[in-house]
Parts: sequence; structure tokens; C-alpha cells
Amino acid sequence: MSEQPAPPLLGTTQRVLLLLMAVALATALLVLRGGVNSGSPMEQLARRSLEPDQALSNGRPTIIEFYADWCQACREMAPAMLALEQSSKNKLDIVLVNVDNPRWADLVDDYDVNGIPQLNFFAADGQPRGRSIGVRRPEELTVLGDALITGQALPQLAGVGNISAVNESNTTRDVMAGPRSHG
Repeated sequence: MSEQPAPPLLGTTQRVLLLLMAVALATALLVLRGGVNSGSPMEQLARRSLEPDQALSNGRPTIIEFYADWCQACREMAPAMLALEQSSKNKLDIVLVNVDNPRWADLVDDYDVNGIPQLNFFAADGQPRGRSIGVRRPEELTVLGDALITGQALPQLAGVGNISAVNESNTTRDVMAGPRSHG
């Protein structure tokens, strides 16, 4: 006796229809989740952020933002930072450094981060220009970014200070102070 092979469970038309339904479902899920660039503005910036050393040596002015995922002020400012990054493509680098990542502990210490969000501003040659601690409004970020791009002095905004040369031998550091030590 010869056995007949079992007929396929699905015919060609049914397989094509199933494939089309799978593609439609995948597309719908992608759209509902926010598209390819899903995630919060802070996650988007962090994902495409350059390494600090690379940004400071590529001939473009740079803003390094020291942040933490849990920081409400950082999340509040993130859409404006993302807009600045998108509007100044190839003219200004935005670098995010997570203060909770042990990889960046030396950088957090080097830039004396004691509150977040902290923005450090650098000229195109990588030299420090100033810093800001706390939330910045979108229009303030735009003005700060424009000043860096055009090489002008940073605007006189409350909480924005220029960087001056400090002789480390004349200063003392509280080694217990850090971005999370304020409460």
C-alpha cells in the first residue's frame, strides 16, 4: 500500500493572505508605538549621542548634558534639547552623559557635576565656554546654541556662567558630594 502525502494545511491563497495580515499587524504596531524613533526624547538623544571625546575633537561646538533617567527636570527639558539637536544638525553636537553610569564617573568628577541637568558648553575647538545647572526653556537653549555655533559670547542668562581657569591646587573638593547627594 502506498500512502498519499497529506495535503498542505493552507493553500497558496491562504498563505498569501496570512502574510499580508502579518505585515499589516506589524505596521500597525510600529505606528502605534511611535514609529522607528520610538522612545522618549531623552532616550532618542542618548541613543544617537556621540562619545564626549569624539564630539570635543570634531571641529563643531558641543553641549554636554549631564542627566539621569529618574530626573524629572531632565525629562522636562529633553524635548527642547531634541529640537535643538534636530535644528542644528552638523553645526552643533549634543552629547548626553548619564551620571548614574559608572563609565562616566571620571567625567562627572572632571566637570564638577553637582546638580542635574547640567549643561557644559564648548567651542568648536573643544575649549570650555560655560555651563548651566537646571532646566532651560526652549528659547534659551536656542539662543545658547546659536551663540556656540556663531562663536559669540554666551548670553547673560540667569544660571549660565562662563568657565574660568581654576588652579586645582588652591581648591578643595568634597569627595562625598555628587549629583545625587543633594537629597
